Formats: sequence, structure tokens, C-alpha cells
Amino acid sequence: MNAFTLLKQDHEKMAGIMEKIDGTTERATKGREELFTQLKNELDIHARIEEEILYPTLEEYEETRDISLEAYEEHALVKQLLEELAAAPKDDERWTAKFTVLNENVEHHVEEEEGEMFKKARKVLSEDEIENLGDRLQEAKQLQKSAIAR
Repeated sequence: MNAFTLLKQDHEKMAGIMEKIDGTTERATKGREELFTQLKNELDIHARIEEEILYPTLEEYEETRDISLEAYEEHALVKQLLEELAAAPKDDERWTAKFTVLNENVEHHVEEEEGEMFKKARKVLSEDEIENLGDRLQEAKQLQKSAIAR
């Protein structure tokens, strides 16, 4: 599977969940909790496969090294926000504000990946390497999902 197609599908899925959360109010705590748990699981798996497979591969090339290093830092910020959101009451307006910050950070990260990182990666990787990378990402993703299901 093409690595960039797989990652874009993930991005679209997470954007859909975020949109649903964004449409909730402080009174919808149960719905928010369920959607947030789903989002957190998806973001955790996505970040992990990128950090373990995609970014180390791209760090090897001068053209993609800087953007890969920046992506690790963006992930660290998103993880911090996720932990804070997980611990906070879902019926608090500050939760809503923090979720907005998370959403903005994820949107920025996705735009940078799809707009800049993937274009640069296509220049340094062959089609076979992109397919192989996609297969590895897919396999790692399935392993992560299986581990969560246990």
C-alpha cells in the first residue's frame, strides 16, 4: 500500500472525529468522552507508526531531515495536549478551549505533512520504497490496534 495514501486516510478519519467533537457542547460529556477516546487511540497509533517507521526513514535524507525532526516536536506537543485533555473534565469550557488548540495543532501538522513532507519524500524515495513503507506502516498499525483491543 502507498504510504502517503494510508497516512492521508488516517488524517481524514481523525479530522472527521475532531469535527464531531467540535460539534458537541459541555453538556454532552458521555458523547465527548467516547469520541475523545476514539480520537486519542487513533492519534496515538498514527503518531507511533510515523515515529517508528516514517520519520526515521526520512531522517536519512538531507531533503527531508529537518521536516522530520520538526514533526517529532509537533507530535510531542499533540501528545501533551491529549494527556491534559484526557485528565480534564469534559464538561469544562477550558476543555473545549484546549481541544480547539489541539485541533489547530493537528490541522497544521497534517497540512505540513501532506503539503511539504510528502512532496519532499516522493523526491527521495522510489515508488517501491513508498509501497514498502506503506506495507510496514499498515502492519504496525494493525499490531497497535490489536494491542489496544486486548
